[in-house]
Amino acid sequence: MSATEITTSTIVTELLESDFAKALVQQIRVNDPYGTYRHWSDELLLKPFVVSRAQKREISVDGDVDPTTKGRILVFYRAIAARIEQQTGQLSQVVVDLSHEGFGWALIFSGRLLLVVRTLRDAQRFGFDSFEKLIAEGDKLANMGIEMATRYSDVCKL
Repeated sequence: MSATEITTSTIVTELLESDFAKALVQQIRVNDPYGTYRHWSDELLLKPFVVSRAQKREISVDGDVDPTTKGRILVFYRAIAARIEQQTGQLSQVVVDLSHEGFGWALIFSGRLLLVVRTLRDAQRFGFDSFEKLIAEGDKLANMGIEMATRYSDVCKL
């Protein structure tokens, strides 16, 4: 094993210890009714979320969005909602509305308050360049939602 592989492995291991990565893995395992992923490592579970630019270019946007990709999108936003719930104690719900062409919305709301709103386009190519970017985006959106939920906690209770 080279020094680069050891460093990369250490960085990925540290990233998998983040709260968002744990929430994402938890959401994947919760949505596994037959125990298919029971013995899979956390890194292996999160690997489909990492899609290089070259891999994205190879994915056609002409066809329908793959059900597996739709599931990954839903799990990603559910993990953000779970982090918001853990931090604020407010029940958070996720709605993902995608057209067959890959355009749509991802909404996370609590009560009558929209905590996170994201426009999705080219959903067929959903993924992140690296584990770092996956965790950074998840943490950023979760922190935005936490800030909104704490600032307007009265609206969450409506």
